[in-house]
Amino acid sequence: MATQVLEGNPAATAEPRAANWVGNAEVLWAGRRMLLRAALLGLLAGLAIAFLIPKRYTSTARIMPPDNSGSSMAMLAALTGHNLGDLGALGSLAGGLLGGRTSSALFVDLLRSGNVSGALIDRFHLQQAWHKRYRVDTAKYLAHHTSIVDDKRSGVITIEVQDGDPARARDLAQGYLDELNRVVMQTSTSSAHQQRVFFERRLASVQKELEQAQLALSDFSGKHSMVDVTEQARAMVDAAARLQAQQIAGQSEVDSLRQIYGDSNVRVRAAQARVSELGHQLQRMSGSASAGWQPSDSPDALYPPLRQLPRLGVMYVDLYRRVRVEEQVFELLTQQDEMARIAEVRDVPVISVIDVPGIPEKKSFPPRLLVALLILLLSVGCTAAALLVRERWNRLTAADPRRLLAEEVTQTMRSRVRQWRKH
Repeated sequence: MATQVLEGNPAATAEPRAANWVGNAEVLWAGRRMLLRAALLGLLAGLAIAFLIPKRYTSTARIMPPDNSGSSMAMLAALTGHNLGDLGALGSLAGGLLGGRTSSALFVDLLRSGNVSGALIDRFHLQQAWHKRYRVDTAKYLAHHTSIVDDKRSGVITIEVQDGDPARARDLAQGYLDELNRVVMQTSTSSAHQQRVFFERRLASVQKELEQAQLALSDFSGKHSMVDVTEQARAMVDAAARLQAQQIAGQSEVDSLRQIYGDSNVRVRAAQARVSELGHQLQRMSGSASAGWQPSDSPDALYPPLRQLPRLGVMYVDLYRRVRVEEQVFELLTQQDEMARIAEVRDVPVISVIDVPGIPEKKSFPPRLLVALLILLLSVGCTAAALLVRERWNRLTAADPRRLLAEEVTQTMRSRVRQWRKH
C-alpha cells in the first residue's frame, strides 16, 4: 500500500532523486582537494602528451577532371573495374540529377589505385622514410594519411596528404597529380592513339625500305657510271653525231687529196689516219648491244656505250622509280603520323589543376589545446567516478551479497597473481 502511494505521488518519487543528487554532490565536494589535484595532474599530462605527439602537416591540391570523353574513358573504366555501360547510363542520370561529372568517381578510383601508390612509394622512397618493413604496410600508411574526396555537385576532386615533413607532404600531393596524368596517358586507347602507333611502325619499315632502295640506286649508278639517263643519252648522241660528222668531213678530205696527190702522199696518209682515229672513237662510243658491259671492260670510257644505254636505262629508271615511290610513301606517312599525334593529344582527357599543392606553413595535427582539455576532463571524470564508487562501497554492509562477491573475486585474483609470480 505504501508502494502504491509512493508510485502515485510525483513529489514522493522526485524526493529520492533529489536526495541522490545532493548526496553525490556532497561526496564530490568532500573530495574537492583530490579533484583539484587530478585536474592539475591531468592538465600537465595533457600538455605533455600534446607536445610529445609528432606534428603533421597537410598539403592540399584541387583538380577538375574533364567531361566523359567516350573512347578515351574505356581503358580507364576497365582499369578501375567499372562497367562502361553502367557509367554511361547510371552516371549520366546521376550527373543530370546532381549536376556532377561522371568521370569524377573514375579519377578518384585511379588516384586510389595500387598503380599510383606503388609509383609514389618507389619515387619518394617511402618505405625507408617511414621505416616500414613491408611494402603493403607502406601502402596502407599512405592511404591512411591521404584523403581524396570529390564534390558531387561540381565534380572537383580534393587531394589532402598528411606527413611529418611539410616539403614531403607537398611533393606527395604533387606526385598524385603527376601519376594521375601518367596513368591517363598510358591507358588512353582512343582511335587516334591506335592510328599513331600504326603509323609509327609503318613509318619505321618504310624508312628501312627507302634506305635500301637509295642504296641500291647508288650502287647501280656507281657501278655503271649512270648519273642521269636522259641527259646522259642526249650528251652521248650529240657527241657521236659530232664524231660522225667529223669522220664524214675527214673522209671527203681524204678522197679529194687522193685525187690530187695519190695514195702515197704524206698529207693523204695523215688525213686517212685522222679519219681512222675518228672511226675508232665512234666505234668505242657506240659499243656493242650485248649484255654484260662493265666499266672495267674499257678503262678509257667514263660512261657506258651508247648501245648499252637502253638496257641500263631501264634498270636505272626502275631503281629510281622505287626510290621515288618510297619517298612519297614516307612523306605521306610522316604527315599522317603528325596528324595522329595531334589528334591523340586532343583526345586524351585533360586534367585542370585548380589549386597547386604548396608547402604548408602551419601544422594540421595535433590540436594541442583540445588534447590537453580532453585529458583534463578525462582525469577529473575518472577521479569523480572513483570517489562515488568508493562512497557506495563504504555504504555496503559486511553481509551484502555484492560486497561478498567483490571480496571473493578480489581474493581469487590476488591468489592467481601470487602463483604467477612464484612461477
